[in-house]
Amino acid sequence: MTFSTYQLLIHVPTHLPIQVGQLGMFDFPAGYYVYTGSAKRGLEARIARHLRKTKRLRWHIDYLLAAPGVEVDQVLRFEAAECEVNRLTPGRIVIARFGAGDCRAGCGSHLKYRVDGQLIG
Repeated sequence: MTFSTYQLLIHVPTHLPIQVGQLGMFDFPAGYYVYTGSAKRGLEARIARHLRKTKRLRWHIDYLLAAPGVEVDQVLRFEAAECEVNRLTPGRIVIARFGAGDCRAGCGSHLKYRVDGQLIG
C-alpha cells in the first residue's frame, strides 16, 4: 500500500486571528479543521514536519499549526489523490485557496471547518 495523501484533524480551542503568510489575515473560529495535503515522496517526513512546533513557516498550514493552543488530534493516510480525498471530506470552507495554491481540480480550499471533532475519513 502506497500512501501519498494525508489529512490532519486540527483542534483550534478558541477564536484566533492569524496572519497566513501572503494569503492574508484571517479569523479562525474555535472548532475542528480538516487539512488535506499530499507528498509524492517523504510522506511521513512531511507529516512529522507538520507535527513539530518549531519550524520555518513555509506553507499555509504552518501558520495555523504554529498558533498558540492549536493541536493536531489525528492523522490519516490515503492512497487516493489529494483533491479526491478533499472533495469527499465534509466541512465548510472558511478560507478560500488555503493550501490549494497549486490545486487544478477547483477545490477552493484544502482546509475545511467542522464544529465537531468526529473521526474523519
